[in-house]
Amino acid sequence: MTRASKAVRPAALAATGLLLAASAVTAVGTAATATAATSATTVTTPKRVLFDNSKGETAGNADWIISTSQPDPLAQNGSPSSETSWTGALSAWGVALQKTGNYSLKTLPAGSTITYGTGGALDLANFDEFVLPEPNVRLSTAEKTAVMKFVQNGGGLFLVSDHTVSDRNNDGWDSPAIINDLLTSNGVDNTDPFGFSVDLLNIANENPRAITDTTDPVLNGTFGKVTGSIIRNGTTFTLKPADNPSVKGLLYRTGYSGNTGAFFVTSTFGSGRVAVWGDSSPIDDGTGQSGNTLYDGWNDPAGTDAALALNATAWLAGNGGTGGGTGGGTGCTAAQLITNPGFETGTASGWTETNSNGTSTVNSSSSEPAHSGSYDAWLDGYGAATTDTLAQTVTLPTGCAAYTLSFWLHIDSAASTTTAFDTLTVTANGTTLASYSNTNAAAGYQQRTFNLAAYAGQSVTLKFTGTEDYTKQTSFVLDDVNVNVS
Repeated sequence: MTRASKAVRPAALAATGLLLAASAVTAVGTAATATAATSATTVTTPKRVLFDNSKGETAGNADWIISTSQPDPLAQNGSPSSETSWTGALSAWGVALQKTGNYSLKTLPAGSTITYGTGGALDLANFDEFVLPEPNVRLSTAEKTAVMKFVQNGGGLFLVSDHTVSDRNNDGWDSPAIINDLLTSNGVDNTDPFGFSVDLLNIANENPRAITDTTDPVLNGTFGKVTGSIIRNGTTFTLKPADNPSVKGLLYRTGYSGNTGAFFVTSTFGSGRVAVWGDSSPIDDGTGQSGNTLYDGWNDPAGTDAALALNATAWLAGNGGTGGGTGGGTGCTAAQLITNPGFETGTASGWTETNSNGTSTVNSSSSEPAHSGSYDAWLDGYGAATTDTLAQTVTLPTGCAAYTLSFWLHIDSAASTTTAFDTLTVTANGTTLASYSNTNAAAGYQQRTFNLAAYAGQSVTLKFTGTEDYTKQTSFVLDDVNVNVS
């Protein structure tokens, strides 16, 4: 919507000298609060991991459960010593976690519904991590929203896919289609929120290798060093860092790198973390319920699959990948670092602002309503040559496991949907994190997230620059800008 002048905003607020609320902290779900309860060196509260069995994980020859005792595997054996102490093809995974003493494990049984924030005992809000091991039943709309909200609010999501045409229960949906559906039709962010998609492939037999990265917590956790994995009829992923710059391929098929052929991928969304694996064979320990044809990929010498599964579990649950529950980082205090993140002071307090039109971007007009609260920052939108900027410098502590910039962005435009005329550029210390234009215009707000771990221990200036040409208007509306460390 073209606006005649920013002067229609209540400029008097700028003179009222409203006191800035002290460093507002974005509320996060219960799944994130466990991080704050962890000391720098010792896990004081077990990390809570929920394995799913509500989406056909035991259909056909699959047996992707940690125990037949559900929801509590300890009811089968309270002191498991080996994978056969519990019954299920994922029992080795579950027992290895249980033996550390730093994890509390549960299973969402068949017939259950995935929920978030409903108060139920197996609601995702009661867990730090949710494992979806090759789902074979499509998630409902409400379930997809629940999963996305869980991650957005600080939870860890572990997805395991399989090859295309692996519909074990013959309902028309296999795991690649189910995961891609989650990423494109979830009611929270349908615009590739994690920065990857599942390739529709059936790769028969390969041994992907790990990238060289001595600092990555998944590849170098205390559960072991990851050097490779196995594909025994599986698939890969296509990475889209333009959609989510935090996406990272950790293992690749031979001859592949960059954005194609990734077999194990990590990413972030909101305050949470995501990992996805391209085959269920590596998590199969070869033991389980009778009548299933299983394969011991967990101990296959061609890969280091146990270390990969366990290190990733630790990282997703908030242990910073240090395995065995030694805690994430050294002395990190979870915090939200942006001053005046939602512009609710009614001014640009805490921000450095420039406006070629001469009037503040901070807005309470019903023409561009806020994502939350009463105010937002409305850059450009005049249909005239205009440049608006907002910048703020924050100092990132060292020793944290996660450094996440997130903001909500609404773009509306009267310009072309195919040619970029007006742009919003997001930078960190001058390095471009993302650029949006009139071609990205969409109804409502979309949350965007970025990994700032590269700036740990530094002061980083985050800057939003909206540039509009002299023709049709494009409005870039920002709200709830947060930098969360944990």
